[in-house]
Amino acid sequence: MGSIDKISNNGLAKRIIPCLDVNNGRTVKGVNFKELRDAGDPVELACQYADSGADELVFLDITATHEKRRTLVELVKAVGTELDIPFTVGGGVSTLSDVEALLHSGADKITINSAAVRNPELITELANAFGSQCIVVAVDAKNDPDGWHVYLNGGRIRTERGLFEWADEICDRGAGEILFTSMDHDGTKDGFANKELAALSKLSIPIIASGGAGTIQHFIDTFNIGMSDAALAASVFHYGEIGIQELKTSLKEEGIHVR
Repeated sequence: MGSIDKISNNGLAKRIIPCLDVNNGRTVKGVNFKELRDAGDPVELACQYADSGADELVFLDITATHEKRRTLVELVKAVGTELDIPFTVGGGVSTLSDVEALLHSGADKITINSAAVRNPELITELANAFGSQCIVVAVDAKNDPDGWHVYLNGGRIRTERGLFEWADEICDRGAGEILFTSMDHDGTKDGFANKELAALSKLSIPIIASGGAGTIQHFIDTFNIGMSDAALAASVFHYGEIGIQELKTSLKEEGIHVR
């Protein structure tokens, strides 16, 4: 996978990234992309995470694509004005004007998912227009009986795209990072998909692990075994099961370089 080997990231700090999945203006969390429950006000949570030492935040309007509407720009503005850490926004993003509006509203990076699969050239266009560092391609995938397949519209639609061939193309088209969520692991708190993450880590761009965080050991494992560059989680942070400072202290004790 990947024609260019990623430069050794031993000297780069691993990132801890809380994720705010937003539906109708509220932060929500589910299991395997289903059974959503309320997790609080996104602006309040964003401020708490910034204050507690999160390295970045990801804000996903999780039903925007399925409901054929754009990300909630006003909510992005409300969150963005409160933050002094990098802030990535996605959900329903499909055009250059969408990205321009979100960056203007306070986002530092944009994540695209379904629109990129339907029109891969969009990745190239956005990277050329705004710089690769701004463009994160999110990949939701599931290990079906015939292998890992990419899913669209918040995990509702299966495609014939294989996870690894799609990741290769994302890299070749100029994206700055890949946010990989294993749908099988999402919300289970059984650990990240480290085998697949380790394979993805051979690409030349950073890989963000998502789906399955339940314990501090799971973060340690995804950095040591999955070779992830960053780890994203939601419920363990939203419901106070793991504190970010507590997590970072444990990672440092394991010899993992964090900020």
